[in-house]
Amino acid sequence: MKNIVVLVSGGGTNLQALIDAQGRGELKNGKITCVISSNPNAYALERAKNNGIDTEVIRSKDFAEFNDYDTALTELLQSKNADVVVLAGFMTILGKKVIGAFENRIINIHPALIPSFCGEGYYGLKVHEEALKKGVKVTGATAHFVNEVCDGGPIIIQKAVEVKTGDTPEILQKRVMEQAEWKILPKAVSLFCEDKIKVIGNKTEISE
Repeated sequence: MKNIVVLVSGGGTNLQALIDAQGRGELKNGKITCVISSNPNAYALERAKNNGIDTEVIRSKDFAEFNDYDTALTELLQSKNADVVVLAGFMTILGKKVIGAFENRIINIHPALIPSFCGEGYYGLKVHEEALKKGVKVTGATAHFVNEVCDGGPIIIQKAVEVKTGDTPEILQKRVMEQAEWKILPKAVSLFCEDKIKVIGNKTEISE
């Protein structure tokens, strides 16, 4: 059984999707053992506590240097015996130490079909604003491994979502969450825990 540690900063809707999937028995060979927040007031911490999941808070601003924070987060994750680290709306940049220590073991969910609308500065509503501005007919979400390139790691799963006439960024954000993010993030984590993801270069092969 692999230990799943989830990093959060806000409301924790993607964390809830993982908790719900676990409750339905869909996180095969994995268990959410800890939720770590960069924000002591994040509602995601309440979600974790309500489900009997261990919580921790670590803030980059509590460290004099980013390097010290990077080391502390790496050590915290190692102390929790994390087999896989899931970014569920984690708003702090990850440093080289964490990424190096957990190579191809950090999974992020991005609210677009990478390589569209991704990279530096593309998070939250901005992703959906840009998609609508471009006039795309289809958007979606991508679950991918994290490397040192922002949104540049190997893609695990993608799911497309239709863009509809009259969509606002908020309406589109909600549809992408409900139809894509909340479905493919638990699936990607489960595939990892079942050892069904093989990384070759910057691509993945999924065995079913």
